[in-house]
Amino acid sequence: MIFQPVLNVFLLVLLCAPVAALAVLALTRAKGRDRALWVMRLVMLLACFVMFLRPGIPGGATETLATDTDIVLVVDTTASIVAEDWDGDQPRLDGVRADVQAIVDEYPGARFALITFDASADLRMPLTTDTTSLVSSLDVLRPEVTSQSRGSSIGLANQLLADTLSNAATASPDRSRMVFYFGDGEQTVTTDPESFDGSATFTDAGAVLGYGTAEGGPMQLTTGSVDGSGSGEYIEYQGSNALSVIDEGNLEAIAEQLGVDYQHRTADAELTLPDAPSTTTSYSESGSVGNVTELYWIAALVVVALLGVELARASMLVARLRLLRARPARAARGDRGRRENRPADIGSPAERGETRGTDHQGGAA
Repeated sequence: MIFQPVLNVFLLVLLCAPVAALAVLALTRAKGRDRALWVMRLVMLLACFVMFLRPGIPGGATETLATDTDIVLVVDTTASIVAEDWDGDQPRLDGVRADVQAIVDEYPGARFALITFDASADLRMPLTTDTTSLVSSLDVLRPEVTSQSRGSSIGLANQLLADTLSNAATASPDRSRMVFYFGDGEQTVTTDPESFDGSATFTDAGAVLGYGTAEGGPMQLTTGSVDGSGSGEYIEYQGSNALSVIDEGNLEAIAEQLGVDYQHRTADAELTLPDAPSTTTSYSESGSVGNVTELYWIAALVVVALLGVELARASMLVARLRLLRARPARAARGDRGRRENRPADIGSPAERGETRGTDHQGGAA
């Protein structure tokens, strides 16, 4: 048996001891049924104390993964990321979300950072092990508003990525770093894409993942609405739906600059991920964490049962008080009704005497 108290044991005793002392004092003075009630309350207090101690039984051991890898995700959020050519006619962003989830599952325990770019590059989430927040951020991620789009460069995030990796390397030089770039390679400004050469020094592994088809996909107008839905209308060019086409040449250039592999993504192809860098601790070296079978719920059931008894007793007392209050009220109404229905010739002796006196006087007259 082991204990994992929710508070310091001394503090728990300090909180429960005065209440227990008052209950014992009341028990010594109680008589009859009241003694049983105070015994029940003492048992309830003891059950609460045991519940706060969180007793448990030690179980087996579970291996845990301790990793020292930082992973930076760079996601294109221009209008083309919702072009509808993923898995038929689904937006490319759906494929990005699915692949991010696969990466999170492949490298458990790693720290993740999220960078997005469209008209500007933003660090949406700094390095963290909170993968739930990462996935939630991707779930609510929306592309830039179409009316505000002025074109973008696929290399716009180069400086922010280099700074993020450099800061991570300075803060934790013993950790490895991976970069995953998600985009379609479509350059919509007239200038050449910025280079990611500055990030290569800090990148140990990763991949550039390309989304889209050579035929291209139409893009819905995005309005930035709260619910994240599109307008239902599509971006048009020269009287017909504008199509976003993947540029694999640009994506391969980014992969070469980062020193990682390029992979074209489709819904029916399994994502191939590189092995974690050699500095990542393996399962066999990570140690283990003991499992504990919690038993506090037994004490909690005792508390709930005794509270049920107390509530039932309180309800009975309230009902009894209402009944006792109702009886005098009914009795008072009954007396008032009898007085009102009393015969007119029945009165007090004084009243009858006055009547007789009046009669005699009348007769004498």
